[in-house]
Amino acid sequence: MRAAVCPFYGPPEVVQVRAVPAPVLTPGQVRVDIRASAVNFPDVLLVAGEYQIKVPPPFVPGSECAGVVSEISSGVPGFAVGDRVTATGMFGMFAEQVCLSSAALAHLPDTIDDHTAAASGVAYRTAHHALRSAARIQADDEVIVLGAGGGVGLAAVQLATALGARVTAVASSAEKLSTARQYGAHAVVNHRAGELRAALRDAVPDGAHAVLDPVGGHLSEPALRALRRGGRFVTVGYASGTIPHIPLNLVLVKGVVLRGFQFQDVPPEEFARNEAELATLLATGAVQPHVGAVYPLEEAAAALRHVADGRAVGKVIVQVAGTPTSPW
Repeated sequence: MRAAVCPFYGPPEVVQVRAVPAPVLTPGQVRVDIRASAVNFPDVLLVAGEYQIKVPPPFVPGSECAGVVSEISSGVPGFAVGDRVTATGMFGMFAEQVCLSSAALAHLPDTIDDHTAAASGVAYRTAHHALRSAARIQADDEVIVLGAGGGVGLAAVQLATALGARVTAVASSAEKLSTARQYGAHAVVNHRAGELRAALRDAVPDGAHAVLDPVGGHLSEPALRALRRGGRFVTVGYASGTIPHIPLNLVLVKGVVLRGFQFQDVPPEEFARNEAELATLLATGAVQPHVGAVYPLEEAAAALRHVADGRAVGKVIVQVAGTPTSPW
């Protein structure tokens, strides 16, 4: 089968598409013929050897996909050959096939196409669980979303809007901010156009109830300062490449709550609720992932570079089977 392989740690350009043996199906697993995969920033970090969890090379990057079940090992209930599914995992999905535990799969309704399905696994689940269970978003809350043009950020703009919040989107370009407005942002701020602290004070004069931060770096502190007393600041990741240093006196003086988001910290009953809510939003079209670029599998390295350089608007798709349906 064809796969994009990371032969050693480095920049996205080290990734090479080559013929490799098909993965071996082991007990408890399902084989999926992949049609489309999506690129996430942690994929870039894994290739660089800079993620908090290291995968020894050589390995196939890619952490989410949509495809069709082609083989099932004995003793795996709930799936049949021919089922359309989505899948998430640490790596392995920039390839024509992947073998995964059935727990990593979810059935895909016919109302959701491959691109939407591939784009909605990691980013939308991260954003929705973070908003619901970490930021505790309620209707009419003021919410600041950093990195609002990227995968998690734009998902958070859409989902917070669906929850009834008023969203201020912070991003680095007019194109990203225009897209954020298209998906529900009430106010937008270009952090490269001036002082972010002053711009957020103008956008949210009474202070925000919550900040969702998948970026880190120099954006985090002014966003924290924009919280009202008792607000919630949720750190999701560091797409800027820089872990911020937060003055703890701000937490003391403002009485705010700092939370880091990890899926394993969500209580089981809330996890089930969040997953059901998100599935309904996607299946009904109430939330629609924005696919900003589509690359063929042969150009997987270019797709990773697109995300690494911060040029992605919404999600970047790697088309594994068939012809890309979005021009790029």
